Amino acid sequence: MSARERILKRLRERADGPLEAPESEFAVVTGRGWTPEERLARFEHWIASVHGEVVHVSRADWTVRLAEVLRDKGVRRLALGRAHPVAAEARAALADGEVELVDADRDIESWRREQFELVEAGVASSQGGVAETGSLWLWPTPDEPRLLSLVPPIHIAVLDAEAIEDTLFDVMEGQDWAAGMPTNALLISGPSKTADIEQTLAYGVHGPRELIVLLRHP
Repeated sequence: MSARERILKRLRERADGPLEAPESEFAVVTGRGWTPEERLARFEHWIASVHGEVVHVSRADWTVRLAEVLRDKGVRRLALGRAHPVAAEARAALADGEVELVDADRDIESWRREQFELVEAGVASSQGGVAETGSLWLWPTPDEPRLLSLVPPIHIAVLDAEAIEDTLFDVMEGQDWAAGMPTNALLISGPSKTADIEQTLAYGVHGPRELIVLLRHP
């Protein structure tokens, strides 16, 4: 029996009976009742307030706008996955362009220097958004590892408008996070930022200096 199993066994055999989940009141973290339009407006307001940029696109032509963003930002090396539909569509649209497509589905040890020194942007799908805080939530996979959104100077996130929910609680409940979560779940609110001992806020010190959200509409 492992140490973990022994600890759990002792907890189950407590002298004062088995452990039970306490009753909790969650009303304070849900029930906003916003319309889809209000939800979108709040999401954009809050993510823009921390230097995030939202670009409204249609699902039909989002890759055209992606190419425009890459050109406007001077991106020549873009890291992305392969299997996810977002990555597959981006690869097909950029295959004949001037941007070098860098495979992200590799062991980090095989391309650490390339990722940290040469890649200028990373594009990745977002599972959804939180209107209340202007946040994205991502579940990294081997195809789209977490470093794809944490290391390149520019993080380009692709988010479907209908995947934005009112609060984080609504996301957790609606997506049934209790039934299973990945090793890493990322909540992203704007580009990387930090404040030193003098409380001077700086962006891009420990991660992306820019966050661009391609917000796809039907």
